Amino acid sequence: MRRARIRSWWRAWVALWDRREPAIGLACFRIAVGAVMLYSLLSVGLGGLIDVLWIDAAHGGYKPLGSGNWLLATLGGPHPAVIYPLYGATVALALAHTLGAGGPIIGRMVAFAGLHAYLALVTVNGEATGGYDNLIGNALWLCVLGDASATLSLHSHRRAGRWLSNATIPAWPRYLAVFQLIVVYGATGLHKLSAEWTPAGGHMALFRVYQDPTWRRFDMDFTAWVVPLTQIATATAWLFELCAPLLLLVYYYRATRDRPGRLRALCNRRDLRVLFAAVGVSLHVGILVTLEVGPFSWITLAYYLCLWHPDELARAGRRLRGLGRAQKNAEAA
Repeated sequence: MRRARIRSWWRAWVALWDRREPAIGLACFRIAVGAVMLYSLLSVGLGGLIDVLWIDAAHGGYKPLGSGNWLLATLGGPHPAVIYPLYGATVALALAHTLGAGGPIIGRMVAFAGLHAYLALVTVNGEATGGYDNLIGNALWLCVLGDASATLSLHSHRRAGRWLSNATIPAWPRYLAVFQLIVVYGATGLHKLSAEWTPAGGHMALFRVYQDPTWRRFDMDFTAWVVPLTQIATATAWLFELCAPLLLLVYYYRATRDRPGRLRALCNRRDLRVLFAAVGVSLHVGILVTLEVGPFSWITLAYYLCLWHPDELARAGRRLRGLGRAQKNAEAA
């Protein structure tokens, strides 16, 4: 009996990782990740911060940087003759990745090279490295593992004469992207150890942040008049992050919808992923409007594209197009 159960579990596990799906889901993820990577790089370059952040103090930077990671050390360290060509190459790789240059092999090589070039730059100065850089790096790894340029790419256009293709790819890279998103939120919630995130501190964390000129985009002294709203936002953000791992349970219940159970029925009657995305997007829009935290929100939102199966996204797109046509017909009438 136990052996039969183990065999059943093993077959289900193998079947899960053997699933295939339309390539457009991972392609959209690839485009979003490449765009965020370009934004991250260009914000430094156009801001005139390359010398300041990524070049050693001996050559014009503000602090000694050492030799950098293995790639930068091999190239010669944070010297202008190394950093500037590496920066240009990384921007070119980010652009090639966004456009989907190369097929299954070349596309992966572009993502792999872009990943290591990007990390060589952003990790040389620990004070200028953000958690979003790790998210960008992990996203690029997923594009190395999956065929992210199978559609919506220069490769598919050159091969078939059109941007969209009917190619299918393994689904597990998208599953890992969803798992990465859950880990980010769950770990962030658990690491909010300050009492001001919790009821013990009155949920005052965001109010304190809004008074700190280091993070805020503009003068937010007016929040003193709306402290209860900042408390609600603080509690919502903290609870959202702590509860994010429950999304795994939602996916499990949706994958086993034929089994009994009230909670399983609820998860299949109401798509709780929509609620998760609505709260998450709202929080990130709030961050983008009020705080300066680099491309964190943008790269996190890129992972949201993996929450739904590509077929679900296609159906949603068709419904939106249908609503648009109906609106035009109503206006014409």
